[in-house]
Amino acid sequence: MRHQVPRLVGELRPLKHSVLCISGGEPITSLEYVGNGRVTEFKYGKFLGETFRGEKQLKSLITMGEGWGLLDRAFALVFVDNHDNQRGHGAGGDMILTFRVSKLYKMANAFMLAWPYGLTRVMSSYYWDQKYVNGHDENDWVGPPHDDSYNTVGPTFGPDGSCGNGWVCEHRWRQIYNMVAFRNVVNGTDMNDWWDNDSNQIAFCRGNTGFIAINNDDWDLMETLQTCLSAGKYCDVISGSKSGDECTGKSVTVAADGTAYIEISSWEEDGVLAIHLNSKL
Repeated sequence: MRHQVPRLVGELRPLKHSVLCISGGEPITSLEYVGNGRVTEFKYGKFLGETFRGEKQLKSLITMGEGWGLLDRAFALVFVDNHDNQRGHGAGGDMILTFRVSKLYKMANAFMLAWPYGLTRVMSSYYWDQKYVNGHDENDWVGPPHDDSYNTVGPTFGPDGSCGNGWVCEHRWRQIYNMVAFRNVVNGTDMNDWWDNDSNQIAFCRGNTGFIAINNDDWDLMETLQTCLSAGKYCDVISGSKSGDECTGKSVTVAADGTAYIEISSWEEDGVLAIHLNSKL
């Protein structure tokens, strides 16, 4: 069965276009373009990559956005990676997260889609064999899957909706497309009830519509946290989905006071747990 991949709804204070911008350090600044529309904030993916790779602790993400010297959220277009920097080009270098480090990549995308900053863009790409010589991938020019006549060939689709035939299709990963749905549900709210363990475990609410927890430590997250949601049973949209009156992955039981016991083991392949109004049973 193919899965319907949700599309992002409109966000606060939309502008007219998306405008490619320089990554910083040049005489021309991104602020000179904001009158034309959204400006691509390349430093966002660089900062996320550095943080999830361990150069900073996740607790520092509480100020991610303007607090990190980035554009006002109303002007920024953000992403974890794009077709250039996933090949090591431009800002970020080898700090940029891609499908090749899938756990960190899923965590960073989950944070981006849950965090109230900018207009988000999700990557969808293809696989190529890397060939590193003196620290440079000599295959960074390789184009998409093709036949013997160099005609691009399309993806195949597995039972879970994922891509094959040389295509990665990150936008079809359950952990990513379910977070697109999360962002649509929480649209119009801000961040509240931040929690961290003074290290690499964080959690926060989006109004009273959604909750996310992320564990990037080498030990388990096992805490009773405020989810800001009404009492009931919710399906975690990272480990699975809501299917009728059942969860295909983990479930979370929220008490009358909005708290719930949250557990994310360090060995889990995703490192994220997320629930929202529409994932309630």
